[in-house]
Amino acid sequence: MARTLPDVLRCDWPAELPEPPPATAQALERAAAVLRHGGLVAIPTETVYGLAADALDEEAVAGIFRAKGRPATNPLIVHVADAAMARSLAASWPPAAAAIAARLWPGPVTIVVPRGPRIPAIVTAGGPTVALRCPDHRLARRLIAAAGVPLAAPSANRSEAVSPTTAHHVLESLGDKVALILDGGPCSRGIESTVVDCTTVPPRILRPGPLSRAALEEVVGGPVVAPADEPRATAAGPSRAPGQQPRHYAPRTPLEIAGDPLGRVGELLDAGRRVGLLTTRAAAALGSLAGRRELVVVPMPADPQAYARLLYATLHALDQRALDRIVVEPPPDAEPWAAVWDRLRRAATPPLPPLRSARSDRDP
Repeated sequence: MARTLPDVLRCDWPAELPEPPPATAQALERAAAVLRHGGLVAIPTETVYGLAADALDEEAVAGIFRAKGRPATNPLIVHVADAAMARSLAASWPPAAAAIAARLWPGPVTIVVPRGPRIPAIVTAGGPTVALRCPDHRLARRLIAAAGVPLAAPSANRSEAVSPTTAHHVLESLGDKVALILDGGPCSRGIESTVVDCTTVPPRILRPGPLSRAALEEVVGGPVVAPADEPRATAAGPSRAPGQQPRHYAPRTPLEIAGDPLGRVGELLDAGRRVGLLTTRAAAALGSLAGRRELVVVPMPADPQAYARLLYATLHALDQRALDRIVVEPPPDAEPWAAVWDRLRRAATPPLPPLRSARSDRDP
């Protein structure tokens, strides 16, 4: 029997309006009803689109894992409407968590704290901690309030694939595996949240994201440990936070980061391959490669936040071009680019070796 695709409901909410327009309010209530009945709804956030379910309903959460093909060892982030809801889900509230929630929420930062008894073990992959976030997106927070429950919401795509930053990306990846899609337009940040383990002293960044280490240190009033160079996930047990798999965020087209991108592109073109190139160079710097018919050049911003915002959308677009290879010019090896490097390294085929110089001498 043929299965129908989900409805995609456009949700406009102009910034000058304190309340959503009637059509958007109706869409949010419909989505809340789906969630209250154990269904899956794709929702916009400022980072990427999430595949949401009632975080307190074990069977609903199991539906997320089935829809994504997600391994049970990969925990989920729980999205909350405010810090009060977050505290009700934690067994304790470390000082770093309190500081981050007070000053950086709503925002693209997730805190890992001891798991409270209300959270099913499936959400945390059986681990003793839970990852919590208050999204900086009015639609997402209003939906959580309307549903009356926290929402488990990993990225709304099949496991290991490129995360979605538009409703169309969700529909293309998940199809009929989701009951409803709320279309809030393109995501403003474009990559997943920074994840901070607040159960350790000092706190430790488990996944780099839009909020920098320096911003976190200013808020917590002390050092914050940067991510280790190597991916932490292993097949032996659960991860402490999502986004730790060695291979993740990967397009269908094989992607490589080339130290000599123009030389590598030339080799591939001479071998008869169709190639996409991500570069911050001006078109004039491409030399003899300019104008080659089998080459798709994507100019990327030289600013790390702008680059991050466009990265996933660019990879989605290149996946539609029937290319043989995506070649990426290495971004700068500097802390502001840590999140971009993390996503590119995990998307690359084969994976690149760890970057050593990105670590601070304050890391243990």
